[in-house]
Amino acid sequence: MSFVQAVNLRARGVLLEPMELHHESGLQAAAADGELWNIRVTSVPEPENTRAYIEAALKMRADGNRFAFVVKDETTGRVLGSSSYHDILPAVKRVEIGYTWYGKSSQRSHVNTTAKLLLLTHAFETLGCHVVGWRTDNFNFASQAAIERLGAKKDGVIRGHAVRRDGTIRDTVMYSLRSGEWPEVKAQLLHLLDKPRP
Repeated sequence: MSFVQAVNLRARGVLLEPMELHHESGLQAAAADGELWNIRVTSVPEPENTRAYIEAALKMRADGNRFAFVVKDETTGRVLGSSSYHDILPAVKRVEIGYTWYGKSSQRSHVNTTAKLLLLTHAFETLGCHVVGWRTDNFNFASQAAIERLGAKKDGVIRGHAVRRDGTIRDTVMYSLRSGEWPEVKAQLLHLLDKPRP
């Protein structure tokens, strides 16, 4: 039995459901909202590569390394983006959250905060994780700021760690959140979601 089981997670009009091949057109539309595949520091698939992107995620799920979700508007059913558990380590009860991206119209909305609340709540309160981690490109400053806003702690930088889509070598910034820190982070996320947005 896999450590991460297929589950739908929902709150505040946001639905996370396991990624499947039938999500191809929805993911293409979400990525086209802002032409996200042109951003150098992300792994968003080009429209013609969306099926291969899903197939790779499903293979990683079968191997127990990654569990990908599509993020949807629960009312309309529109795919807004994607996020995943990855680098899943059942023996030490650790997962990382990543492969996260949203169409431009969903950015700077409640969607990412809600999705992170859902993934973190499931990781700590259902899976019993001791640690949840994140990693991001050293030049993806927006991602670093978003992770830090969640309350995660910066663990350090792995230099020369991965190849970007343009062939350059990136440094990877690592973050983590421990289970003992979760109650305070959860309270902060709920506070952010309840605050009126400008």
